[in-house]
Amino acid sequence: MAIPTVLQFGTSRFLQAHADLFLAEAMPEARPVVVVQSSGDPARAGRVAALAQGYDVRIRGLQDGKPLDETRRVTSVARGLSLGPDLDEVARLVAGDVEMILSNTADAGFAPQPADAGTRFDMAMSYPAKLAHLLRGRFEAGGAPVQIMPTELVRNNGRVLRDLVLAAAGAMPAGYRDWLRDEVVWVNSLVDRIVSEPLHPAGAVAEPYALWAIEAQPRLRLPCTHPAIREVPDLGPIERRKLFVLNLGHSWIVADWLARGRAGATHVRDVMADADWAGRLRDLYAQEVLPGFAAAGEGDGVAEYVATTLERFANPYLDHRLEDIAQNHAEKLARRIGAFLDWAEANGDTGAKPQLRAALEGK
Repeated sequence: MAIPTVLQFGTSRFLQAHADLFLAEAMPEARPVVVVQSSGDPARAGRVAALAQGYDVRIRGLQDGKPLDETRRVTSVARGLSLGPDLDEVARLVAGDVEMILSNTADAGFAPQPADAGTRFDMAMSYPAKLAHLLRGRFEAGGAPVQIMPTELVRNNGRVLRDLVLAAAGAMPAGYRDWLRDEVVWVNSLVDRIVSEPLHPAGAVAEPYALWAIEAQPRLRLPCTHPAIREVPDLGPIERRKLFVLNLGHSWIVADWLARGRAGATHVRDVMADADWAGRLRDLYAQEVLPGFAAAGEGDGVAEYVATTLERFANPYLDHRLEDIAQNHAEKLARRIGAFLDWAEANGDTGAKPQLRAALEGK
């Protein structure tokens, strides 16, 4: 496949150890990525410059039951820009050279800002509003439609970003808004990899597991061919596996830990090192979770995903603190365990599920 020209908004360690690493492994002779620091924060200027020099990602964890600790070199980044001082160059790239736009702009990246109402580009705008102004330059230059690939952890992230960009472009010409809605390719995807800590000045430490699930649609172009990239007809089953296995397991562990008075463990790996505690978690998956997936007709491959999840939990190198997972615990219980119980029952699974119900009820 021809090498795409990729503009990436965000310098996060997640993207460094995810999309940028995949592109480097798939196309070791190419440097297709231009990274843009979207916040303009001068404190991150050193990281932006270092990315284009090449950086290391250290992969640490368990793979097929064996410890893995290796370093991979990432050379996919050709340039680093900052959206403030380099705005003209970013606008030029968006208007002509870029074929794909990636983003990971943190939890607040999609949140509307007061500056979004302005008629000219403003660094105080939200990412969708900035994108609305930048893409207008491409439309007016007669550029080909671009593919937009957000990796933010938002359900239907491509569709959500499209709607936010269209809202930000509400006062712009109707022809441009039609082009945004009908010609630009907005891609829904789901990403999964724990990137536990940064390296300096650039790089990161990450677990072996990685997934970039991309929802199929007409005119979709995958960024590269890589074992971690999967094109799927529907993200729903993958979203449910992540939410109702990985995330549900985390919240059940925290509920049990809170019921013990926060005793017995500090990290998720400590739970897996306790034979009784880990055994109860395995029983939970086998007796209460897997039947729900089977009843919904989504059981194929879930047992293997559970095994992979348990291996991820046992990662001896990962400092995944229970205290951190416990933040917004009540909301997480409702979204992960409560929603699973409702979904399983709606699909005909009427099992008792005592461990899940005890966690939900705080017992």
